[in-house]
Amino acid sequence: MLDFLQLEGDLGEEERMIRDTAREFVTEEVKPEIGDHFEAGTFPTELITEMGAMGFYAPNLEGYGSPNVSGTAYGLLMQELEAGDSGIRSMASVQGALVMYPIHAYGSETQKERWLPDLGTGETVGCFGLTEPEHGSNPGGMETRAERTDGGFRLNGSKTWITNSPIADVAVVWARDHSEPDSPVRGFLVETDREGVTTNEIDEKLSMRASITGEIGLDDVEIPEENRLPGVEGMKGPLSCLTQARFGIAWGAVGAARDCFETAREYALDREQFGGPIARFQLQQEKLAEMATQITLAQLLAYRLATLKQRGELRPQQVSMAKRNNVRMARDQARIAREMLGGNGITTDYSPMRHMANMETVYTYEGTHDIHTLILGEELTGLSAYQ
Repeated sequence: MLDFLQLEGDLGEEERMIRDTAREFVTEEVKPEIGDHFEAGTFPTELITEMGAMGFYAPNLEGYGSPNVSGTAYGLLMQELEAGDSGIRSMASVQGALVMYPIHAYGSETQKERWLPDLGTGETVGCFGLTEPEHGSNPGGMETRAERTDGGFRLNGSKTWITNSPIADVAVVWARDHSEPDSPVRGFLVETDREGVTTNEIDEKLSMRASITGEIGLDDVEIPEENRLPGVEGMKGPLSCLTQARFGIAWGAVGAARDCFETAREYALDREQFGGPIARFQLQQEKLAEMATQITLAQLLAYRLATLKQRGELRPQQVSMAKRNNVRMARDQARIAREMLGGNGITTDYSPMRHMANMETVYTYEGTHDIHTLILGEELTGLSAYQ
């Protein structure tokens, strides 16, 4: 596997074990069938508990069944999963960074004990309800509302583009608490079998087809007081979750790009035209050289993020730079890899076009490419372009 600067030579024993375990899982359990799932628009749900048994959900958390692995180990896990498919990594990202993380960081002890062990094993599936039909890049404009009742809260609103929602048992829903001055944003744990909750699936997607995506409808949904996340108020809550997920995406995109590179290199060495392998042609070698360079630069960004995260020094703006760069890189390199495969590259027998299609979604979700550009612009100039 491409590791031109021998970055993996510095990995510890636990990090190597996690990398190897995830790589073997993807090779044996994901890659043989994922093309068929992509074509059919289905997710391999049989892998959910298997991934849980292997510790793929939030292993970077501490306690409640999670082993508190390093930032690098977690990143390597996301890298290997996305080398299989963005839908596989997205399942792990949502379950871990967007559901387990906020419960772990902001939940009560009762909530942690109730949800984290089962989410960690995959026996329970979660989803993250932030994006709304009219509020994508501006989540602070959310209209979903929570109003106090005698025993808790009544929720009304809608969320869309929610990974896992049609199969989720619980949703972390962010809503404005209209029972308080200024209507602060709060997090709520909403069991999806409650009356008034709907989780319709979004189908006919042309990207992330091997991922289950849906909506969350909330129509006078009654939840008890103990379902509110007590440890956070305001946009800090959902945005801190997104920072965790974007960290994993920055690593995952490298895995998708690396899989495209390895597929294109193998194909170029095997495919014979004009009396020999096409890998001998200067045009093909230039493409491989540029792909390897861009992937290596993205790897350096990802490894540096992990170092800063381990030190407790990681800032959201740094994650924005890596998410922005690495996803763009993966989208571009997937297209080049597809070119190298010629006509064969448009089939599900080869991964680059599937990765390329998936990257269109990854380029957009968890903060669009343009929004991350503006985040960096504000960091560099001190001037906000949002207003």
